[in-house]
Amino acid sequence: MVDRSAPRYRTFGLALLVLTLVLDRITKEWLVGLLDGQDPITVTGFFNLVMVWNRGVSFGLFQQGDDAGRYLLTGFAVIVGLVLIVWMLRSSTRLGVAGLALVAAGALGNAYDRVVFGAVADFLDFHFAGYHFWAFNVADSAITIGVGFLLLDAIRAPAESAGR
Repeated sequence: MVDRSAPRYRTFGLALLVLTLVLDRITKEWLVGLLDGQDPITVTGFFNLVMVWNRGVSFGLFQQGDDAGRYLLTGFAVIVGLVLIVWMLRSSTRLGVAGLALVAAGALGNAYDRVVFGAVADFLDFHFAGYHFWAFNVADSAITIGVGFLLLDAIRAPAESAGR
């Protein structure tokens, strides 16, 4: 049996990937210009806009101070993003396609920052009772949500295949 929904999911995945990349770029361009060199902007009692330049990977781990590390992280992110796009184009579930599109877009969005700025622009700062979560951006959010979708898709897969 031919799965005729796959092309529709591919189009959905590509549209979600592009939309996420555009949203990431718009927010970064706007907020880097607004926040760079400025004090944090208090938005609510638990949320600030800040400007943090992340030269490492997720949550600031493995900070890279030299160009070799920067290009290594950028190259790795681009390769991962491209592999995820190929996987997305072959995926047969809407949730899997969405997850792969979001993770790929996040990886490519942050790779773009490394090429253009030399570091990833992070600006969303949530806090509670004096404790601050790591600053992050739209690309980081897309990666996190995308991984959640992929985990949910993997959990649902055995149940769906058992029903066939």
